Amino acid sequence: MQMKMKTTVLASLFLSSSVAQASELDDLIASSAAIVDQINTGILMTGAAMGYANTGTGISDGQLAGTAYITTEQVNAYNQALSGMVTYLPYGSAQDYLEEQAAAELELMEEAIDDFTTVVVDMLAVQEVAEISAEASTPDEEAAVQEYVTSNTDALTIDQADADIYNSSLDSIEGHANAAGAFLGVAANADAVAFMDQGAMDNNTRIETNTLSYSASTQAVSLAWTSGNPATSVYVNGSDAFNINLYVSHQDILTTGATSELYLTGPTYLGYECFMTQTNCNEGGS
Repeated sequence: MQMKMKTTVLASLFLSSSVAQASELDDLIASSAAIVDQINTGILMTGAAMGYANTGTGISDGQLAGTAYITTEQVNAYNQALSGMVTYLPYGSAQDYLEEQAAAELELMEEAIDDFTTVVVDMLAVQEVAEISAEASTPDEEAAVQEYVTSNTDALTIDQADADIYNSSLDSIEGHANAAGAFLGVAANADAVAFMDQGAMDNNTRIETNTLSYSASTQAVSLAWTSGNPATSVYVNGSDAFNINLYVSHQDILTTGATSELYLTGPTYLGYECFMTQTNCNEGGS
């Protein structure tokens, strides 16, 4: 739960940066248009006044000028919008886009983790069977295992559907984790970010309107341009000028997993009975 809260906060922070960039131009458009509307009303009133005043054919009720006033709030909004444009990025920001897409991948990873943990608990009887079977060292204990299994076969049986969900959730976790890691790894490299920013300029496009992806087969993070021009790619295997090498061995990943909260509070570390009932916890558990 703590990990999920962190990734949700991370996602909101990344997304807020994109909203800020988009709103800078929106603010300028809205605030300038509001003043132009007032000036337009003022011009209309003045043009009419010139005609009516010289012919004596019409007068206002004395309240029309007020409808064309430019207010202090409008002036402040416009001037603030001008200041905001100093940091506006007309082509978007590769770093922001990479971080936003990483946040989206983290959210999808969390959904897959929810599926994974739910189905693991559903299948957890297999661990009980594994433990009591391994602990049976005498014929009497083996007979007790046999009795337990035959009496509870339905409850102990694993549905293939659960195994399929388990397998697919692992694929999703790995895929989304790798994509998020690749996006953040590239975002942390200033030269790679500048390379992608330049691609947006060369294609005369806002970067976030193009397709960002990570491919395990090409081992690269790529931007496919809507213009149809060749994609801009940054490799994450250390093979290009940016020297970003994110790949680690299976064993290193599993070793890191052995220190994670998910593992240290999980059933395979604590044991079935300790995890399920918080009793008979061995020295490996809590």
